[in-house]
Amino acid sequence: MKRYQVGIVGATGMVGQRFISLLENHPWFSLAVVAASARSAGKTYEEAVGNRWAMAAPMPEAVKNMIVLDASDIPAVTSKVDFIFCAVDMKKEEIRALEEAYAKAECPVVSNNSANRTTPDVPMVIPEINGEHLAVIDSQRRRLGTKRGFIAVKSNCSLQSYVPAFEPLMDFGISKALVCTYQAISGAGKTFESFPEIVDNVIPYIGGEEEKSEKEPLKIWGKVEDGKIVSATKPAITAQCLRVPCSDGHMAAVFVSFDKKPSISEIKERWASFSGEPQALGLPSAPKQFLHYFEEENRPQTKLDRNLENGMAVSIGRLREDTQYDYKFVCLSHNTLRGAAGGGVLLAELLAAKGYFD
Repeated sequence: MKRYQVGIVGATGMVGQRFISLLENHPWFSLAVVAASARSAGKTYEEAVGNRWAMAAPMPEAVKNMIVLDASDIPAVTSKVDFIFCAVDMKKEEIRALEEAYAKAECPVVSNNSANRTTPDVPMVIPEINGEHLAVIDSQRRRLGTKRGFIAVKSNCSLQSYVPAFEPLMDFGISKALVCTYQAISGAGKTFESFPEIVDNVIPYIGGEEEKSEKEPLKIWGKVEDGKIVSATKPAITAQCLRVPCSDGHMAAVFVSFDKKPSISEIKERWASFSGEPQALGLPSAPKQFLHYFEEENRPQTKLDRNLENGMAVSIGRLREDTQYDYKFVCLSHNTLRGAAGGGVLLAELLAAKGYFD
């Protein structure tokens, strides 16, 4: 695999920092550009971030003295990179315009943002589940008038825990599901130092999150038809999303009913044997075992299990019958690894393996 030169647009925020950590020793991708808002431009990366470095590992030496470019100076960024990761904090319409401008400058965009997730010809991919949606990029390039440029996005972090658990069970006909997510503060770009009001507290509202949790899975399970992705019509999902005092890790309490009810042993067997294209291709960031089931009654736990397989696996536990639905269980994923930057890097690896950056 050739080495690709990579830029991070939105490099000073929490997800941008996570991208930098993940690219430090990446076998395929070399960090060539860090870009952020005009107020950070011209500073060294270390100066621009200041005391806001939020990763457990120290800031990589190689990035400290890199000069931050202005994210809006598209020619300056694109002249140095093969593609970008985009993780900016802006209004949705501004993000949509920025990502399209990069794509039209013939620079592929792997986005962590939500702005283009509903765009019909932009693939929203969990690599183990719907890599075939990348085929819609050909249509998107025709719309944008590009040969090489395109936008691909990863899905919302909260549904990365339960959608993978549903995927191996889809042929049993999931008729309806209820999901309550308990989401870490890093999902809001916060630490305990910057978000003191969350200590000893739970906040029962995260703007826009419930709608994403109910609708985005249907796009993931949709089909490519006539150059766009047509969302599936079921399963019907209802969601409630809460912010809880954990640094990292989104947990979901899941209730599910089936058209053809499987046995508990059938469900566990499906989870244990499930793998996807990243595992078959041996992609560098892919977990060896995507779904892990814990037999212990008190697992998975956020603190103990969020970093399973470098934070790229999904943990499941407490599968049992329910009085209103067929079954209930809990799931856990690391929201800034599998759910954000790690999922973005894995998506980029899949795009690279399939030749979309060439």
